[in-house]
Amino acid sequence: MLKTRLFTPGPTPVLPDALRVMSDPILHHRTSDFMAVLEEVRAGLKDLLGTTQEVLVLASSGTGVMEGAVCNLFSAGDKVIVVRGGKFGERWGEIARAYGLVEVALDIEAGRAPTVDDLKKRVSENLDAKAILLQACETSTGVDFPIEEIAAYTRTLPMLLVVDAISAIGISPFEMDRWGVDAVVTGSQKGLMLPPGLGFVCLNERAWEFQEKAGLPRYYFDFAKERQSIVKNQTAYTPAVSLIVGLREVLRFFKKEGKEKIFRNYQKMSAAMRAAAQAMQLELFAKRPSPGLVSIRVPQGIDGKKIVKQMRDEHQMMIAGGQGALSGKIIRISCMGHMDGFDLIAVFAALENVLRSQGAKIPFEKGVAALEKELLERA
Repeated sequence: MLKTRLFTPGPTPVLPDALRVMSDPILHHRTSDFMAVLEEVRAGLKDLLGTTQEVLVLASSGTGVMEGAVCNLFSAGDKVIVVRGGKFGERWGEIARAYGLVEVALDIEAGRAPTVDDLKKRVSENLDAKAILLQACETSTGVDFPIEEIAAYTRTLPMLLVVDAISAIGISPFEMDRWGVDAVVTGSQKGLMLPPGLGFVCLNERAWEFQEKAGLPRYYFDFAKERQSIVKNQTAYTPAVSLIVGLREVLRFFKKEGKEKIFRNYQKMSAAMRAAAQAMQLELFAKRPSPGLVSIRVPQGIDGKKIVKQMRDEHQMMIAGGQGALSGKIIRISCMGHMDGFDLIAVFAALENVLRSQGAKIPFEKGVAALEKELLERA
């Protein structure tokens, strides 16, 4: 029986050292042993996010900390500009509307990244907006957003830049303080190579000023309460203890290997996947591709949902399809998490077989050859 392999952009394959320690007897969270774990985690997260601010650790999905950011930073009736370049940009808007905020949508064509010029026009029409909400990586399309360039513009404005970096942290460089990002949220199940269940949030001083004035109701997602606890190496409520112990191992891995080396490896693997897709005469979907996944347009006359199903049922390989309007039209293959080039060779060999079985006219064995060549050249 073949083992199941994850190539989904969340959850992703877990770091073996993290798996090992998460099976150890559980610590009690109000002990010095756990406080020592959390102290080490605090330092590692700050380094990964490029900040001197405290990074709050919550038992939550990524969507939970997105919601937490909204209810901590704003008041009912506040206007926010929401960049909608895919499913997760739309989620920002859904959360904002649920809390009574006024959403001003900036719709970006799927597959494209927003530019500073796109934002300038919307901002000029909405100078009373409190914030801009967007992604660092729109996972539903595989597009990376130019956050450094956008932050260079928004830090001159009286409105916050709030970034969902769930598919970016641990995958590519993120320098919160140097770039001038006001608030960032992320999760455990992608670049941090852990199971789902941990959400992280970091606010700069400007965002904390917004938090103090915000009037929306909150209880569990009370960032001020969590900030008071984290500086004491504690959490306000019961944490996901075993996941945090696993997180310590992941952060040790980043420190040992060097985060720049890990980021370069993702660049290498994603470039190899794009080369494989093009060698198979498949069209890449993302105009500004993420280093954590590749998005591929499904050939004419073939249903992308059937590709995902056949990859799962016949090859025990989990890839992702499109979401929303892109359902059945694209497939997404991730290199996030604990993965290497041999995993990518396996998934593209299987993908070639599946596409050919469904009638796609693609060249034989060209994809894997191009992938191997790219991996060797970038070694």
